[in-house]
Amino acid sequence: MRLEYFDMIDKVERFDPAAKRILTRSTVPATSPVFEGHFPGHPLVPGVLLTETMAQASGYLLLGLNGLTQMPFLMMVDKARFRTFVEPEAVLDVSAELVHEGSGYAATKAKIAIAGKPICDAELRFRLMPFPADMRTLMQSRIAAIGLSPEAA
Repeated sequence: MRLEYFDMIDKVERFDPAAKRILTRSTVPATSPVFEGHFPGHPLVPGVLLTETMAQASGYLLLGLNGLTQMPFLMMVDKARFRTFVEPEAVLDVSAELVHEGSGYAATKAKIAIAGKPICDAELRFRLMPFPADMRTLMQSRIAAIGLSPEAA
């Protein structure tokens, strides 16, 4: 996980196309410029970055299911709940499942846990657009780096 680059997912632990679910893992870095302001002397991962982490897990799920034919763009975050704080070096289990897809949109439910303890969850909506040709190579290398095997890439 590289917070300052919005590079949130380290590894895909499990991708289950039949169940339309993904489980990813991320380790919060020990240090990051983000922690200099959030909060000095008491570093915590901002809730917006936890939301981004859930959105990226959901996005990789959608990319895996559609074989990089459609790019998911986050449109809405609903029912986001944060239960506790996340500190540096925490190992996050980030899961997402597809709830609905159709008419150019997709909805997921995502959550983050640490050692089985719920940290946060949200319902997310994405607009599915034709995959930008200039992003294809970049996304192919990124999904390979995290260990995602798309359905039909």
